[in-house]
Amino acid sequence: MRLWSLDPAMLDRQGLVACWREALLAQAVLLGRTKGYTQHPQLERFREHPQPAVAISAYLHGLRDEATRRGYTFDPQRISQPLDEHTRSAARIVVTAGQLDLEWQHLLHKLAVRSPAHRAHVVSAEPPSPHPLFVVVPGPAASWERAS
Repeated sequence: MRLWSLDPAMLDRQGLVACWREALLAQAVLLGRTKGYTQHPQLERFREHPQPAVAISAYLHGLRDEATRRGYTFDPQRISQPLDEHTRSAARIVVTAGQLDLEWQHLLHKLAVRSPAHRAHVVSAEPPSPHPLFVVVPGPAASWERAS
């Protein structure tokens, strides 16, 4: 499971679709609708949020917004909370600059193999921006990170 802290605009088509699917799985876990992946480390930051269901919904809406901008159709009915003032004003989740940089390097490596044209397009965006749900603070990669 990879719930990118990066702005969804940085993801290629495959990454955006995979992130959507994985975030839907994360939503199911956070809502107690599945028994799998309950201990996945990337869920820690959502569990620590004062309103985990709202946070994952806000995350999913951010992915859906990017998909819509690209002309894709991601079903908003699959998101547990509607896009309204409650989800728009969800408390932001802290992500460290070290975590964002680690994810950026990880994504660039993936894009070099599967989407070189998209990599060339996004590499000019350095430094990368976070998903709208996140706010960047100084610090190293997160303790839950398992990427090599």
